[in-house]
Amino acid sequence: MVIKMIVVDMDGTFLNDNKQYNHDRFNRLFKKMEALKIRFVVASGNQYFQLRSFFPDIYQSITFIAENGANIVIGDQSFYNASLAKMTVTNTLNLLQDLQPINLIVCGKNSAYILEGSTNEQLDVAKFYYPKIKVLASWENLYNEKDDILKFALSFNDKDITTKLKILKNVLGNTLIPVSSGHGDIDLIVPGIHKYHGLQLLSKEWQISEDEIAAFGDSGNDFEMIKYIKHSFAMENAQTEIKQVAKETIGSNNSESLLDIIEKIINEAIKCAH
Repeated sequence: MVIKMIVVDMDGTFLNDNKQYNHDRFNRLFKKMEALKIRFVVASGNQYFQLRSFFPDIYQSITFIAENGANIVIGDQSFYNASLAKMTVTNTLNLLQDLQPINLIVCGKNSAYILEGSTNEQLDVAKFYYPKIKVLASWENLYNEKDDILKFALSFNDKDITTKLKILKNVLGNTLIPVSSGHGDIDLIVPGIHKYHGLQLLSKEWQISEDEIAAFGDSGNDFEMIKYIKHSFAMENAQTEIKQVAKETIGSNNSESLLDIIEKIINEAIKCAH
């Protein structure tokens, strides 16, 4: 069956360890995808404004499942976004005080938010993943922003992640779901709102069956889409649980094996077109 949608996670998947990719090769492949009407979708826990910055010349032709599915943007047009109730936001912030994350970012549709008192290093890291970010004197000021709150992004020491995930699952109950996004980072997302949910919305919008989708990922926040999409690929550097549910494991994010698979998909589509 011909693939009509290609979905890639970014960190640890599409991007190498230096947060780069082979622009020349990808741009050549992207032109072929456009000609074949293959949709290219970026699915990440990161902010939309950060994701599109990796594709400055072509982002308007790309669809972004940002914030782990809580904000979907087709080019620069909003398609879907989740929104947390004010009480959920307040209760979660209160619960997180005891866990003392190294970094805590509240992610909105218009901006991300961080508290005064963060170190320069913490702020620099936050600004990389969330280019649009505001520093607040207090979380009380968050409610003056009139923004849709999408999720929470937490950072811990990498060695503490398993413990912190268990604690978060216990204290949050069914309110929010904690998912690992790699390197000591945990996102708290709306139940049922994840990358795979975003793919379901887009496949319905574009009338593309799930058998016509290829998905690539490496971390806990890719779990649902890697498990449920038939043509799913885990990177060699992926977490064990992702490799276990993927249909195939390919080379690492530093090897361009993802681009190799995309090229194979394109060549197969060209064959079927003739």
